[in-house]
Formats: sequence, structure tokens, C-alpha cells
Amino acid sequence: MLILLPPSEGKTAARRGRPLDLGTLSFPALTEPRARVIDALVDLCEGSPEDAARTLGIGSTQLDLVRLDRELRTTPTQRADHTYTGVLYDALDVATLSAAAKRRAATRVAVTSSVFGLVRTGDRIPAYRLSGDTTLPGLGPVAATWREHLGPVVTDAVGSGLLVDLRSGTYVAFWRPAGVRTATVRVLHEHQGRRKVVSHFNKATKGRIVRALLEAGADPRTPARLADALRDLGWSVELDGDRLDVVVSEL
Repeated sequence: MLILLPPSEGKTAARRGRPLDLGTLSFPALTEPRARVIDALVDLCEGSPEDAARTLGIGSTQLDLVRLDRELRTTPTQRADHTYTGVLYDALDVATLSAAAKRRAATRVAVTSSVFGLVRTGDRIPAYRLSGDTTLPGLGPVAATWREHLGPVVTDAVGSGLLVDLRSGTYVAFWRPAGVRTATVRVLHEHQGRRKVVSHFNKATKGRIVRALLEAGADPRTPARLADALRDLGWSVELDGDRLDVVVSEL
């Protein structure tokens, strides 16, 4: 099983640590496009900070994020599961997983990244600001860059197992599953007989689902088996083809 997560928009910068070394990251087939994305991002941020901010969709009061990207090659790094923050990652809370669940996370969880394409939880990366829908001068759309490279890498990582695709819409555009057994998950908030998707519920519940699967050691090979595993863990799940609807009534 490979659980594919979206990145968080907010990231925690490392206070100390060695600088980025692309050669140490998982999925070495992505080293070359990673270098091209970083070159384009750094080149952009070495120019006018205001122009860079506009390209990156950053407000005029957030120019420190431009500096963060400008120093991407030299700034300290830390584990990806310490870098990514926010509702999903707070709910997953890798740091408090059992030892066995942490080992499973290291091999069963990957995060989609605008800069790195795909990283494992233990990969050492710097904090950065680059949304998945950005177009970089000299490179083009970030999503198009990764679309050329992620397919074989994800397919190889999944093997004969199940891809549990929890990415948000922006990062789905990086690569659409083909030739691998895939399950997607939608979280629905049910209130007074009505159901709707609520961003906060969606992210928090996905984090809790991943945590529960890792702690239980579940390794389903089909969407139906994944639905059964989640039901066994106490979730209300409805299966529609390859999509699982997880219905929650409270956070």
C-alpha cells in the first residue's frame, strides 16, 4: 500500500541542520526534474522580490517567503514529516505514532511536492513556498513538469499493492493514476440529514484515517478491502467503485 498525501501550504522551517542534498532523497529518478524546479524557483527569487511574490501568489507582507525560496539550496533541512504542518498533518501526528507505525509510515506514506515531486516522511527537505498551480519563468507550469515524471515512479512504488490517493485537486493534476489499483477517499460531513464536503473535516479526517491505518498495520490490496479495514476501525464508509465516502458527524 502507498498512501499519497498532499503537501501543506504552511511549513515549519528548520532552525538548524545540513543543507539540501538531492542525492539523499527517496525516488532518485526525480533528481533531475527536482534540480530544474529548484533552479527556476531560485532564479525567480533572486530577481525582484515584488515580481517573485506576484508569480508565487504571495502578498506584499509575505516577502520573507521569497527569501525562503531564494535560499532553498543553503537553508537547513529537516524530516518532511516535521516540515509539513496544518490540519491533516496535525491529525496524523507522526511524532506520536508507535514505533511500528512510524516504520510503516516510512515505507507506506509519500507526500506530493511542487518542488520535489514526491518525498517520504523521513526525507530531509527545507521549508519552501511553491503552490502546485504556479507557472515558473523558464520552466513553465509546475504541474506539467511533474506530470512528465511521476507516473513511472508512483507505479513502481505501488507495485502490486493499493494506491490510496488522498491528494487535493491541485496535486491530482500532477499525475493521474493509470495501471495501478487505486482508491480515493472523500470525507462527507453529515448534519441534520444533509451531507457536504467541509475542508477542515476533510483534512482532519484524512489525517486520522492514515494514522489509524498505520497503527493497525492494515495493508489492503483493493478499495473494497480498504473500506472493510476502515469499518473495522470504526469509520462509517460507503464504497462507490474505487471511491470511498467516509461520513462523519463531528470533528
